[in-house]
Amino acid sequence: MSWDAHELGGRPLFAWAPADSSRSYPTVYVLHAHMRSARWWFNVDPFAPSYPEVIDEVAPEAVVVLVDGWTDVGGGQWIGELATYLRDEVVPFIDEAYPTNGLRGLQGKSSGGYGALVNAMERPDLFHGVAAHAPDALFEVTLAHGFPAAARELRERFDGSLDTFWASFAGLESHGDALLVELTAAARAFGDGTLPFDPEGRVLPVFERWLAHDPVRLAAGSDEAVRSWRGVWLDAGSRDEYYLDLGASALRDALLAAGLPAERLHFELVDGGHSGMSHRYPLSLAWLVERLQN
Repeated sequence: MSWDAHELGGRPLFAWAPADSSRSYPTVYVLHAHMRSARWWFNVDPFAPSYPEVIDEVAPEAVVVLVDGWTDVGGGQWIGELATYLRDEVVPFIDEAYPTNGLRGLQGKSSGGYGALVNAMERPDLFHGVAAHAPDALFEVTLAHGFPAAARELRERFDGSLDTFWASFAGLESHGDALLVELTAAARAFGDGTLPFDPEGRVLPVFERWLAHDPVRLAAGSDEAVRSWRGVWLDAGSRDEYYLDLGASALRDALLAAGLPAERLHFELVDGGHSGMSHRYPLSLAWLVERLQN
């Protein structure tokens, strides 16, 4: 494959560019989901090409960049230090090294889709379109649905203590382990690391800090940015196990209410769950690239 491998800020960074370097192209930055990394994109399922292989084959009229956001808890929702890395290190590096035209999009799934939306809301001068597959949104429905199960997991296995969980953590050995890792990552990204529920799973006031980061709520205060976007692709599986189909629907309504022209929005609920969405990535990439053309 014709991908360039770099190391930037101690992280792997992969870039693909069209063979014709005599002209400039828009750039699409791809943000992976939680508990993934930039290298993960190159893993190949049996009898199925990886996303980088698909990009190499379809040869989009764009520079495509796979950004790494791994942390010691599997990711950081692409905000805070990871957002700074993306905006202040990755974008200038790619603009210097490749024939870019200054138009940029963000593509991601789940927490990567969340990061795509939030970074475009906060920096519309840098990012001009978004493709978000099952992005984290509508936190009081999607994130909060895991609180009772996590409270039970902590009670039955770790004496109610998140510190005890991490002291014994040796990998994802159960669904409960995955849930506690996911909520730890969210707690660090959206607050001070405190879980927003009590031992019975009841929501605590600290959850308001999480809700302040919800893109459904952020949209209203980001109306100028939202109106400036060239396009938003938004989809989810209609049976998403994290209820992110409900989040996507709420986000659609919030973006339209914030002034996104309806003709710039592609919205779909497709048959399926949270996994098995990889066949959607080339579709949204092509759609996004078309809207980033001069």
